[in-house]
Amino acid sequence: MRYTIQGDSTPVVICELNAGEAMITERGSMVWMSPNMEMQTSAGGFGKAFGRMFSGESIFQNTYTARGGQGLIAFASSFPGSIRAIEITPDKPVICQKSAFLAAEQGVELSTFFQRKGMVGFFGGEGFILQKLSGRGLAFIEIDGHAVEYDLKPGQQLIVDTGNLAMAEPTCSIDVQTVKGAKNIFFGGEGLFNTVVTGPGRITLQTMPLSAFVGTIAAALPSKD
Repeated sequence: MRYTIQGDSTPVVICELNAGEAMITERGSMVWMSPNMEMQTSAGGFGKAFGRMFSGESIFQNTYTARGGQGLIAFASSFPGSIRAIEITPDKPVICQKSAFLAAEQGVELSTFFQRKGMVGFFGGEGFILQKLSGRGLAFIEIDGHAVEYDLKPGQQLIVDTGNLAMAEPTCSIDVQTVKGAKNIFFGGEGLFNTVVTGPGRITLQTMPLSAFVGTIAAALPSKD
């Protein structure tokens, strides 16, 4: 499989597949393809389907396969930002925000990743449930806004607003903590929870998650009488 990523603020990844090669995606991110690309939709078993539904993704997974020769298929981002190509191997899985996964080669497996503090994280919004990409193959991750990366040393921590953690290496520990102080919670405007990431490992942050953008727009809309 060969690919190119085009576009600045609204990118698209264009994949060229040899006969028999396939790509997977969980949502309607396909924007164009050659006529010989065959689409098949499946749930992939109850356990996997339930995990995808619980992580905020579609129950069903689309597989696009090139038939009878080389095929072409393109996947576009749903929000201004960038697309990252990540090589997934059995010893290097990746944890990502539930909405970050765009598409991948068929050898990549998706599962739900739960943060350690389950009862606290259950009320933590987007930061609670993440996705784990494992297996082997190339995956394409969507970053909302600008991407900023940090290499955390063992024990080094970074407190991240919910939704701004786009991707992390599995060596990182990811927890949810409650914002301290009643005035901070009710008048601080930062929400009730933050995500705490502890190293070692590399993390990728995104400056404008879709949820924050929607919240800003909703606050600016006139209220109905």
